[in-house]
Amino acid sequence: MKTLLAIVLVGAAATACADPVAPFSWMQGCWRATDDAEAGSGEQWMSAAGGTVIGMSRTVRKGKTVAWEFLQIREVEPGKLAYIAMSSGRAPTTFALLRQDGKEFVFENLAHDFPQRIIYRRDGEQKLFARIEGSVQGKAKGIDFPMTRIPCEAP
Repeated sequence: MKTLLAIVLVGAAATACADPVAPFSWMQGCWRATDDAEAGSGEQWMSAAGGTVIGMSRTVRKGKTVAWEFLQIREVEPGKLAYIAMSSGRAPTTFALLRQDGKEFVFENLAHDFPQRIIYRRDGEQKLFARIEGSVQGKAKGIDFPMTRIPCEAP
């Protein structure tokens, strides 16, 4: 009986210590933009650790970086995850996790100008679809960012 109790307690402790961002582990690695973006455009995500997934993105046009972001997915309070973006040197913006199902994650901040939603959806292990959406002057707007996994040392 003591052995069974010990197993239950160890299992409960392991569950309590589980990294809340572990469901985002599949994002780890480098992702190349596959739309009309130039070489060097895409995202890179570190592994989930310490309650945080850290990433960065870059958009290149005509051979120059025109936009970049530092990104975090982390627990902002117990049981509440958020996506925090610092775009091209602006102040960080926080988007609360609205829903997740293992393949798609939707973050939302209705008080933000644009975007109000950030969506990440995976298609297998090699495809990542990011989307930003919301409204601009009362009109719905959405921008898609399809990406393919690449080795991180590749340009």
